[in-house]
Amino acid sequence: MSDAPILKDTERTTGRSALQNNIQAAMALAGAVRSTLGPRGLDKLLIDDDGRTLVTNDGVTVLESAKVEHPVARMMINASSVQDKIARDGTTSTVLMSAEMLQNAWHLVTQDVHPAIIARGFRMAETYTHEVLAELTFDSDHHHRLLAAQTSLAGKGHQSMQLLLAKLAVDAAEAIHMSTSNGIVADPTRVKILPQSGGSISDTRLVTGLVLAKNRIHEDMPRVAGAGKVLLVDGGIERRSMKNDMKINVTSPGILESFRAKEVELLQQQVEHLKALGIGLLACKEGIDEEARILLAKAGIQAFRRVARSDLDLLARGCGATLVSEVKRSTSTDLGAFISSKNETWGSVAHWIVETEEGGATLIVCGSTETVLGEVERSFGDALGVACRMLEDPRLLAGGGATHVALARRLRRFAESIPGREQLGAEAFADALEVIPRVLAENAGLDPIDTLLQLVAAQVNGGDNSHYLGLDLLNRRPANMIEQGILEPYLITRQSIAGATEAAISILRIDDVLWAKQDPTMAEVPEME
Repeated sequence: MSDAPILKDTERTTGRSALQNNIQAAMALAGAVRSTLGPRGLDKLLIDDDGRTLVTNDGVTVLESAKVEHPVARMMINASSVQDKIARDGTTSTVLMSAEMLQNAWHLVTQDVHPAIIARGFRMAETYTHEVLAELTFDSDHHHRLLAAQTSLAGKGHQSMQLLLAKLAVDAAEAIHMSTSNGIVADPTRVKILPQSGGSISDTRLVTGLVLAKNRIHEDMPRVAGAGKVLLVDGGIERRSMKNDMKINVTSPGILESFRAKEVELLQQQVEHLKALGIGLLACKEGIDEEARILLAKAGIQAFRRVARSDLDLLARGCGATLVSEVKRSTSTDLGAFISSKNETWGSVAHWIVETEEGGATLIVCGSTETVLGEVERSFGDALGVACRMLEDPRLLAGGGATHVALARRLRRFAESIPGREQLGAEAFADALEVIPRVLAENAGLDPIDTLLQLVAAQVNGGDNSHYLGLDLLNRRPANMIEQGILEPYLITRQSIAGATEAAISILRIDDVLWAKQDPTMAEVPEME
């Protein structure tokens, strides 16, 4: 039976044509970020619909900012985004390796090797690669973590900024890490970033505790509060507002005054409830009535209003408190604890600083323009993610393409033991790993093939610890990456290879693409060249 009537309004591409188009889309996407890899990588100028510009060489930022409609390209971008969420680094490497795997697979397909066989070879190669990768690691200390964080910032800004942000990222990670039954956990979302326009990048600093651009709501409230209990309100302490269509019929002069007195009484009851709970600090998402401010000041309670929900969530995590919708419904189980709460004025702007037992930190980002502030924030976020991952797993690998070349060499020897056509898939996988040193050399102005051959020869003849030999792009020769301080976290490299493999296999197994035209007036989907 023909499927023509069923797929009447659907454009269909099958077989090798579908695979070729998909691989071309993946290669085109990889080409968009290829030049951003490494310390000699170049920047991209991004322009949105409103004409706003952004200069960056962060691979995932470039990809997520682009308007991409091809579904395979979207799959590649999703793989890069997952890498960014899990590891905060290695996003460009993920896309490059995945695209290279697909290109190598296409060469095999043209030689009548079935995609399913290639996919099995990729899976076998990935499993072996992870085993070898664990053998190439070494445990890190504070100095190594600092170097690895600095390596993640290579090519982003000038060297002084890289050194500063790397140090701040490692310090921040050490300030927020927690020991649990499952090991150390360091959540980068517990570090608040507070941008401040003006000054230079060198003024950027890390402050212990959560910092908000807020001032206490009454001058009679204590400027500094010691350890105590805190209540977080997902609302406010305000007089109840009447509906717009409500009317009050005043029959005697004392009615309105009695009404107002009742409002004040309700406010007093809420403040008395706070006093009974022993509250020393109050933070509300919404406003606090003027009368309530006076009552809170008399009670010696430090209070802040109009606190963003995201900041309340950070406070709740740090203090161990539970957000409540109304003050009167709060109980002792909803309270949290804080070490100190104080107001300080920085550059004529009042800031509220809260320290909690669960830690937490705030990065005060300084920069001359909004563009600079944004780039510093993104760079710090990447370095912080790397620093947090290293606390959770201290194992490190040699950077500069050293690890990828070592993996490729070992993998080719492993492929020789595979009896079937899967061997070809494993060899294609090994070739794909070498795209990292090739692109690093290419972006540094070196010949990628000659440089790769020199690096492979150096590792073959390097004796013990030859897997530490990578590309010294400054001196344009192979060198020991450990001695050069070019290091990569094990978790990031592992996730990058896993993400690239998963994306490549998913695309490789697609042999039928159906474009359903929901709208009869929709333009025909053009075939990729």
